[in-house]
Amino acid sequence: MLISNRLLSFFGESNMRLAREVPVTAFYTSLVTVATVAFTIYVPATRGYFNVGESAVFLAALLGGARIGAFAGGVGSMLADLILGYYLFAPATLLIKGLEGFLLGALISRRPGLRERGWRLLSVAASAIVFTLVFAVGTLFYSGSSEVSIGLPWIGAYNFVVELSYAFWAIIGIAIALVVAYASFSARQEAGYMTISALVSGSVMVIGYFLYEQLFLGYAAIAEVPFNIGQVLVGITIAIPAYASLKVISRRSNH
Repeated sequence: MLISNRLLSFFGESNMRLAREVPVTAFYTSLVTVATVAFTIYVPATRGYFNVGESAVFLAALLGGARIGAFAGGVGSMLADLILGYYLFAPATLLIKGLEGFLLGALISRRPGLRERGWRLLSVAASAIVFTLVFAVGTLFYSGSSEVSIGLPWIGAYNFVVELSYAFWAIIGIAIALVVAYASFSARQEAGYMTISALVSGSVMVIGYFLYEQLFLGYAAIAEVPFNIGQVLVGITIAIPAYASLKVISRRSNH
């Protein structure tokens, strides 16, 4: 009788957890898909291309954890590849983006036990790393005339041209570094750790696509590495501040 009650309790809790996770997972999966196809930037001079889907993958992992991050990142990004016509990349995307989302969710669930001074030093280091990477990648590979597309394939997109200067990337780098530092010192101490975790999980995406393109598609994959790094940085730029803001709003609404 005791065993049967425990079994009923276990399956009951599992069903309740599943009932909560299914709609949340579906939402984040849709968010990843839409974010990936709805906004893109293309730099004709260097053939650089990135989208903001990475930010949705990061946000799903930060808010939903490893399992939801893995499913939303893999399936949502794969659906975006299919919608955009990148059929050759879809199988690799399912695995690579799924692993990226899982790794970030797993790292966030295992935060180190640091004192306040340690968190702040980590955040300052993360801010410096992000600024350096944003400025270096932006000025080297994304400066000049760029084509921006906003919209959905089945509705129509609005395209326009912008000029991205060195000053633009310096401002963007400083802005995201300040946001990470501010979030760490005020709202979320661990924002610096989240930033470094996103860089680590993002490296899985960069390396994964490099190996897939080089070994299976026969592309000159090294040329795509800077653009994939840029996509990771765009994801961090959007996801970390969004996460910190959502947590502050959630905390206020609970009081």
